[in-house]
Amino acid sequence: MKYLHTMLRVSDPEETIRFFEILGLKELRRYDNEAGRFTLIFLAVPGNEDAQIELTHNWDEKGYTGGRNFGHVAYAVDDIYEVCDRLAAAGITINRPPRDGRMAFVKTPDGISIELLQAGRPLPPREPWASAPNIGTW
Repeated sequence: MKYLHTMLRVSDPEETIRFFEILGLKELRRYDNEAGRFTLIFLAVPGNEDAQIELTHNWDEKGYTGGRNFGHVAYAVDDIYEVCDRLAAAGITINRPPRDGRMAFVKTPDGISIELLQAGRPLPPREPWASAPNIGTW
């Protein structure tokens, strides 16, 4: 068995792609289905194309609210503080800051939780993250 992708339903594909590009993913391919009125967009971290996110945009959808949610998508990162700094600088809210140098949570524009885990050992606590409060649920 081999992991292929995680599918996320999205309301605004371009806004969601922008979110994932800031995180470090790149679009691999896109498939528009006129008859089915949907678009599939596949993204991955360069060099790790086997771990993909499939964004599904149903053209007639008017917004997702509960009921079709799921837990989260997780990524290991080389420097959790650098990634959170980059996301925050782009205006993305860090819902659970990396106070412990090991884990953080952010959300996509559609409210899907993304868990960021420090690869290897946790980094030593660093400000401003060490004392940052949680912003929301993850």
